[in-house]
Amino acid sequence: MLLRTLIIILISLFLSSTGLAQQQLFIPMDASQTNHLKAYGIIFNNLQDGNSSKWLLNYKGGSFMTDYSDELLRTCRLKNVKATVISNKEAAKIITEVEQPNSNTSVTKLDKAPKIAVYTPKQALPWDDAVTLALTYADIEFDKVWDPEVLNGKLSKYDWLHLHHEDFTGQYGKFWGSSKNQPWYIKQVRQMEAMAKELGYESVSKEKKAVAAKIKEYVGNGGFMFSMCSGTDTFDIALAAQGVDIAPTPYDGDPMDPNVQQKLNFKNTLAFTDFKVSTNPAEYEHANIDVPVQINEVDKSLDFFTLFEFSAKWDPVPTMLTQNHVSSIRGFYGQTTAFQKDKIKESVVILGESPGRNMVKYVHGNYGRGTFTFYAGHDPEDYTHRVNDPPTDLSLHTSSPGYRLILNNILFPAAKKKKRKT
Repeated sequence: MLLRTLIIILISLFLSSTGLAQQQLFIPMDASQTNHLKAYGIIFNNLQDGNSSKWLLNYKGGSFMTDYSDELLRTCRLKNVKATVISNKEAAKIITEVEQPNSNTSVTKLDKAPKIAVYTPKQALPWDDAVTLALTYADIEFDKVWDPEVLNGKLSKYDWLHLHHEDFTGQYGKFWGSSKNQPWYIKQVRQMEAMAKELGYESVSKEKKAVAAKIKEYVGNGGFMFSMCSGTDTFDIALAAQGVDIAPTPYDGDPMDPNVQQKLNFKNTLAFTDFKVSTNPAEYEHANIDVPVQINEVDKSLDFFTLFEFSAKWDPVPTMLTQNHVSSIRGFYGQTTAFQKDKIKESVVILGESPGRNMVKYVHGNYGRGTFTFYAGHDPEDYTHRVNDPPTDLSLHTSSPGYRLILNNILFPAAKKKKRKT
C-alpha cells in the first residue's frame, strides 16, 4: 500500500515537472461516451494547437487524457463529447493503474497531429467516401490530392494518406458491364482518358499503375497509408501487374496479355499474394482476393467481424488500430467486402476477421519505413451502399464502432514512436 502511494506521488511530481497543468481533461471512450467520433476530432485539433495528449490503450475503450483548459472543455460540451475534469493526483492514479505490469493496458503519448491527404477525384462521382465523411464530421482538416499531385511528388508534404474508393487497375471500377451507357460512367471515362493523356500516358491503366507505384514509394519513405473498399485490392493488383496489360479491350482499346496470370509479380505487392485476376470485362470483380457476395446466404443480423485483442504493452501499433468500445462490429459490403484469408501475406497482421467464414476485414503491415492499413467494405453504417445512394448522416451514428476504426488510423501517426520490446 505504501509503495503504491509512493508511485502515485512520484508520477504526480513527474507530471508537474513536464509542464502538465494542475488539472487534466479525461475523455472516456467506453459505452459512456456520448459522441465517440467527435472525440477524435477534439484530440486531433488539440494536437494541432500544439498540445500533447495521452491515449490510454485498452482503458475504458481507449480513452484520452490531456491538459485542461476552459476552451477545450467548452468545445467538448458544444460537440456533446463527454469529458471530465480531474486533478493531477487523479490523473496519476489512472496512469499507475494503466501501467500496471499485469494489466493489458498502456499509455501512448500523442505529440503532433499528422498532415492528412485524401486521394479523391476533383469531379463528383455517384458514391461517397467513408473516410471523407468521418474526417468532415469529426472536424479534422485534410487536403485533397489526385493523380497529378501524386505523380508530381506532392505526397511528401503529408504524413497520412487515404486512398479513395478507387480502381488502380484502370478499369473504372469494372462498371462497364452494368453502367457503360450511364451518363456518369461515360463522363468519368472521358475525364480519366483526358487526364492520362495530359500526364503523358497512352492509357488510363498505365497511368493508374504509375500512381500506385508512386504511392508505394511514399509508404516506403515513411508514409502512413490507409485504404478502404476497392482501393485495397486494386492497389496490390496494380503493383503486381507493373508492365503487364491486365485490362481487357473495353477498357484500354487493346486485348489484355494472354499470359497475364503467369506474369504477375507478387513480390511487388504489400498485402496480398497468389491471387488470380478476373479476365472478364463484364464481371464486377477484379480478382479472387475479395470474398464472393453472400448477401442472400448470410442473415444481416448475423454478419459481423471480430477485432483481435493485442498486448497493449508489447504490440502498441495493432492495439491502437483496434481501440473500440465493442469487440464485434457489424459487417458491411463494398466492391471489396472482405479479403480471402489464404491470399494474405504471412507478414501482414490480421486485425479483424469474421469467425468461421475465412473472411478477413481489417489488416495492417509495414513496408520500408512506413505502414499500410487495409479496411474492406465501403461504409460501416450502410450495409449495402449502392451507386447514387445518399451519403451516411454520421450525426445519427455518433458512436459507430466501424467508423471508430477509421479514426484510430488518423491518430496512430501522432503516437510517439517507442522501441519495440521484442
